[in-house]
Amino acid sequence: MSHEAQLPGDGLRRRSILLGAAAGAGALALGGTVLGGRADAATTFVKGADVSWLPQMEARGYVWKDKNGVQRDLLSILKDYGITAVSLRTWVDPSSDPANGHCGIEETAQLAQRAKNAGLQVLVGFHFGDTWNSVGVQNPPKAWSGMTYAQMLQAMYDYVYHSCNVIKYYGVTPGWIKIGNESNSGICKPTGSISKPAQMTGLLNAAYDMSKQVFPGTPVLVHLAQPQNLASVQNFLDAYRANGGRWDITGLSSYGQGGNVPGILANMKTIQAGYGKPVMQVEYGGPVGKPTQVRDSLKAFVTGIKGFGGLGTFFWEPEGYPSFNGYNSSAWDESTRRPTAALDGFLGT
Repeated sequence: MSHEAQLPGDGLRRRSILLGAAAGAGALALGGTVLGGRADAATTFVKGADVSWLPQMEARGYVWKDKNGVQRDLLSILKDYGITAVSLRTWVDPSSDPANGHCGIEETAQLAQRAKNAGLQVLVGFHFGDTWNSVGVQNPPKAWSGMTYAQMLQAMYDYVYHSCNVIKYYGVTPGWIKIGNESNSGICKPTGSISKPAQMTGLLNAAYDMSKQVFPGTPVLVHLAQPQNLASVQNFLDAYRANGGRWDITGLSSYGQGGNVPGILANMKTIQAGYGKPVMQVEYGGPVGKPTQVRDSLKAFVTGIKGFGGLGTFFWEPEGYPSFNGYNSSAWDESTRRPTAALDGFLGT
C-alpha cells in the first residue's frame, strides 16, 4: 500500500495513556453547542458532502462543471451550494480498486488536507474494515480476522491512534470523527457483534479514546443506519450505553424520500431526546433521475433536523457518475457534467 507518514513514537503501546484521556471531552448539549469542542463546528448547521471517490475519479479523467457549464474544482462548486464540510471514509488495508478500494489513511489524510485548504471542515469516518462496512456487512480487516478480542482491542488502539496522527501530520484537525459505519449489528463481527455488547463497546471505546487522545476537542460519532427502523437504532444505543459506551453525536444514514421523510424526522428527534446526544445525518441521497424529488426531500431533512436542534446533513457522493461504478444516487448529470437540481435543497435552508 502507499507509504505512510513516519510518526515519532508510533510504536508505543496506547493502553497506559488511556487513563489520562478525558472521557467527557467534547460533550454536547442538545441545542447543537459543542462544549469544549471547536466553536466553528457548532455555531451553524452543517451542510456537507462525502467526496471520498474524488481522487480516484479525477485520476480517471472525470471532470465536473458548475450550473453555468464552467469546469471547476469540485470542492469549489460544492461551496456554491452552502456546503461547508466534507466527509471522508478510511479503510485499513484497501485494494487498488477505484470504486471499492483506495481510501487508506494516507490518501484520506491528503484529501482532508486538500479540503482544509479549500476552506472546508472534515469529517473522518473509520469503517474498521478493508472495504465497505454497512448495516448488512461488518467484516473486520483481514489482518484482524484471526485475532482474539484482547488482540483486536490492542489493534484498535494502535490503528486509530496512528491514523489520527497521520491526519494531524497533514495539518488537519477534523471537525468530527466517526467510529464505525452503520454499526447497527456491531463492528468487526463476530468479535464486536452486538450479540457480544461488552466486546463491541470495548472496541468502540478504544477508538473513541484514541481519537480524543490526538484530537481532544473533536466530537466523536457513532453511526447507525435506517432511522425509520427505530428499534434497530435503539437496540444498538441501549446496548452501547448499558456497557459504558462513549460518544458525543449520534450519526444517522437516511436516504428517505417524499412522504417517508416526516416519519424519519420524528424518529431522529426521538433518538436525540432519548440519548441526550445531538443527531447528525451523515448520509443522504436519492435517484439521480429524480432531482426535484431529491431536492425537496433534502430541504425537508435540513429544515426538520434544524428544527429539533440537530447538527447537520451530508449528501453522500454527489459527484458520482454511473459510468464510474454504476452508482445512481448522485447529484451530477453525467451527460452535461453539471449538478442536478438535487443540491438546490441546501439553498435557502
